[in-house]
Parts: sequence; structure tokens; C-alpha cells
Amino acid sequence: MTKENVHVKRTAAGTKPASLRTWALGWTQRLWRPAGTGIAVVLALLVTWHVIYGKHGVSVWQQKRAEDRALQQEIKDLQRENAQIREQIEHLNSDPDAIEREAREKLHYAKPGEVIVTLPDQTPSQRQTPPAK
Repeated sequence: MTKENVHVKRTAAGTKPASLRTWALGWTQRLWRPAGTGIAVVLALLVTWHVIYGKHGVSVWQQKRAEDRALQQEIKDLQRENAQIREQIEHLNSDPDAIEREAREKLHYAKPGEVIVTLPDQTPSQRQTPPAK
């Protein structure tokens, strides 16, 4: 094509020049198809980033799952501890000797005529040192 024929498009018969509207439509299609593809790729990348790192994305979901597992484990531990305490309460309610034993150990109660000797607690470093010879 020569320079003069660049902006003139011929019909199937080749005798009539194409209208300006047809030329603009062809130019727009040639320009906007690659631009539209680029815009679609950028939007897809933005959506992907949002799905992974957004406010309710995959990474936040994984953190919440880990937090949920930790809380579920804590609930199980507390339920186990509650069951042990209930058993201890039931034992204290049903066994009078258990009440006396608890009073002697924790409250340092004594029967008349008994003497209680309390030894100081040893620290771990004192327990590990062997006696001098």
C-alpha cells in the first residue's frame, strides 16, 4: 500500500473508498483487543491477590483455623480440668477422711497434742547438689 492509500479502504469490488466510521471501528478493534486483554489480566491478578491476601482471604482463613484449633484444645483442657475438680469435690463430699487429710496438708491443722514441723521448700539447685563428704 502506498501512503495515499493507507487511510482509504476499498470494498469487495475495490471501487468505493470505505467510510471514516468503518476505518475508526477497525482501528478501535485493533487497539482495544490487546488493551482489553491487558486490563482483563490485571483484573484477574488483582482478584487473585484479594482472594489470597484480602480481608477475608486464604491467609486470614488459615490464621483463623489455627486460632480455632488452639481454642478448641484449650476448651478440651479446661473441660478435663473441670472434670478433675468435680471428682475431687465429689470425693471430699463423700469421704470424711479426705476432708481431714486436706485440712492437715493444706491448712496445717493438727489434732490436740500433735506438733506440726514444717520444713522449708528446697529449690531445684539445692536438690541437685550432692552432699559434701
